[in-house]
Amino acid sequence: MTVEVIRAAGLAGIAHGFLGRRGGVSTGVVAGLNVGSGSEDNPAAVAQNVRLACAAVLPGAAMARVYQVHSEVAVVAEEWAMDERPRADALVTDRPGLLLGIVTADCAPVLLADREAGVIGAAHAGWRGALDGVTDAAIVAMEGLGARRERIVAAVGPCIGQASYEVDEGFRERFLAADPSNARFFRALPTPHFDLEAYVLARLQAAGIGAIEGVGLDTYADEQRFFSYRRATHLGQGDYGRQFSLIGLAP
Repeated sequence: MTVEVIRAAGLAGIAHGFLGRRGGVSTGVVAGLNVGSGSEDNPAAVAQNVRLACAAVLPGAAMARVYQVHSEVAVVAEEWAMDERPRADALVTDRPGLLLGIVTADCAPVLLADREAGVIGAAHAGWRGALDGVTDAAIVAMEGLGARRERIVAAVGPCIGQASYEVDEGFRERFLAADPSNARFFRALPTPHFDLEAYVLARLQAAGIGAIEGVGLDTYADEQRFFSYRRATHLGQGDYGRQFSLIGLAP
């Protein structure tokens, strides 16, 4: 099966893609394009999936990844070895030929670009990182390389949808304490359900960037297309795959 690459209209002309599980070589509960080194998958299969993913977005490019920890930390990307990756959840670059990679399994991947400046970024926005401002940190880091926020376009990729994201009152109260207007991102069904994509889009809009979009795809609800940590937990599978979101500047 061919690697599926989901692209955002606002990032047209820039090598990028939100990838799911289609087109990889892994088997079992992580069948497909699993790129999660933290899974119990065969490391050789994970490495092959990483190669397939990169080739589908920017063939021949080098890869930069971070050790994701649900933080608001953004760094300038380098070709770190896997065991030397900094603990961060966003990375930026102005270097052609370097793919930025973010791994998710329900959290929101965010890809950003200022075409004129030749600066790109990628962020991993779980609820904690999103609330703490990881997308704001990514934008500031891009500005440090010469980007201007009014020129930045951003896209939020597949993540857990509101209908699938049941939370408790303590979770909801965290967001209301930060800003009472965050109540609009919760719906009672009858327990609270959180709209992660809408929240991340709102944070990007509040940052004053040029354009934003969301792909509107629910990782939990589509088992054939996406990995999902929450779905795997609910099914008692014991392991789960991770999917890539990638962006790079062509050499």
